[in-house]
Amino acid sequence: MDWGMRNRLARMFRPPSGNSVMLAVDHGYFMGPTRRLEDVGATIRPLLPHADALALTRGVLRSSVPPEATTPIVLRVSGGATVLQEDLSNEAITTAIADASRLNVSAIALSVFVGAPHEHQSLVNLAKLVDDGESSGIPVLAITAVGKELEKRDARYLALACRVSAEIGAHVVKTYYCDDFARVVEGCPVPLVVAGGPKLDSERAALELAHGAIAEGARGIDMGRNIWQSERPVAMLKALRAIVHEKATVREAVTVLEEEGADARGPAHAASAA
Repeated sequence: MDWGMRNRLARMFRPPSGNSVMLAVDHGYFMGPTRRLEDVGATIRPLLPHADALALTRGVLRSSVPPEATTPIVLRVSGGATVLQEDLSNEAITTAIADASRLNVSAIALSVFVGAPHEHQSLVNLAKLVDDGESSGIPVLAITAVGKELEKRDARYLALACRVSAEIGAHVVKTYYCDDFARVVEGCPVPLVVAGGPKLDSERAALELAHGAIAEGARGIDMGRNIWQSERPVAMLKALRAIVHEKATVREAVTVLEEEGADARGPAHAASAA
């Protein structure tokens, strides 16, 4: 692996833990304006200093992230379907590697749809993106089990999707936490990061998910709604960092959440209260 590739990965998976807390704000590429992500810039501004990486599209990067920001960027480069379509798997690569390079991103990401109608297309997209990434020194993050494949999120399916993505050449794989998650980790030879998924019933549930994933071998989390739809998003992000980087227990992380977010409210809440 070239120095540039290793350097980009090290920006996201920071020493001494070697883990990563990624903040996902790329939902609009197929969902449109999501609650509390209507104004992306306002939402992410207080969160940027506490995230190890920021996952978004090139349009949001150019319009909503200040160029002086030092948070590593994971650039989503796939798309082509929206929530109005029954089949979300009909995606293509929507951003050229040259543009990703111009934007100085730390990684490029796309979705793979194992078991979906356009499985073949998405896996070929991944292969092409790995070729482009290797030629430019940019790591590729493969995002598995997305969209309407919720019912497939068990260890057997996730192990298959993650292993196939790694075999094609993905440098990092994003997947979901599940029962027997250690089996998924064991079968994947590249680092796994765990998605937060839809907003959970409580902040504690999101912390428990993160703790379970890290305890069973994940190298990080990539959460969105469970952070920026929280009433205290900065405190939530700090609590997740305690788990991912400091091996905090769920109880210790809840203490961080309560202490850091005593009177905190998210930007959207503050705006609505004004």
